[in-house]
Amino acid sequence: MDSMELFFISLGTAVVVYFAGKLLLFSRMLFPKICFPVSKSFFTSMGEWAVVTGASEGIGRAYAFALAEQGMNIVLMSRTKVKMEQVAKEISIATGKKVKVIVTDFIKENVFSDIENQLKELNIGVLVNNVGMLPNMIPCKFLESADLDQTIIKVINCNIKTMAKMCKIILPGMKNRGKGAIVNISSGIASIPFPMYTLYAASKVFVERFSQSLQAEYKSKGIIIQVVAPFGVSTRMTAYQETNMVTLTPEDFVKSSLQFIRAGDKTYGSICYIVLGWLLQTIPLKLLYAEPMLCSIQDYVKKKVAQKKCSF
Repeated sequence: MDSMELFFISLGTAVVVYFAGKLLLFSRMLFPKICFPVSKSFFTSMGEWAVVTGASEGIGRAYAFALAEQGMNIVLMSRTKVKMEQVAKEISIATGKKVKVIVTDFIKENVFSDIENQLKELNIGVLVNNVGMLPNMIPCKFLESADLDQTIIKVINCNIKTMAKMCKIILPGMKNRGKGAIVNISSGIASIPFPMYTLYAASKVFVERFSQSLQAEYKSKGIIIQVVAPFGVSTRMTAYQETNMVTLTPEDFVKSSLQFIRAGDKTYGSICYIVLGWLLQTIPLKLLYAEPMLCSIQDYVKKKVAQKKCSF
């Protein structure tokens, strides 16, 4: 066997081993209960309290309920006081856990000093950075967004600044105790550069890179920092689309996502979203970026939103 033949055999073996490893890692994500078991005391072992932003409805509300059911006291944060008080009452009745309500508008400036004061005495074990805003219900090109200057500021404040600031407030306590979990909600469409949702998708890319870098910095301190990137969940942001195999209820999504809490620095939160993420990344970008495709995406969403409005 000459050196050239040996080289190609070695190269082929290395490629096979590499892809076999990738396949093994992928297959583990299909069996989270077996590969990443979470004990009944896992969340309460992190601390007494869980803080959830954007908690008055949808995914945030579902996280608040799920973590209370795991035995944690809950801090609800949102700008809608009446809704949060109702959620707090429901959680308290259903689980018997303490619930604290903090009314705040994350779109505004200079709200974090008051938040920090209200949280400083709490033993916070879990933070869920869920709050976020979609600039336009109907997808459109960047320059077609209404009130573009204000929209840019609002998206940065709500989707980016809030997550970083909440980590800045809560992470030091977790570091001192050597334990804690931070879950930052991204979006499946951030898997690739996504036109028509340009500003929103880009803000969620920041969420992913920030979370993954933060995990690399603090994993050795015993802290889990994970970004979760769902696709369609039936919430106000998606015009409460009907649920199916790829559009989950907030409760089903959250129940599934918490099973992946020990599965690494990024997950899609459910098996069906893992498959969707893989499929999205196999689509040739030239096809996705073609003008007819962009128009069809816009028309499809318009139709779905109109159908939902008519059903109310």
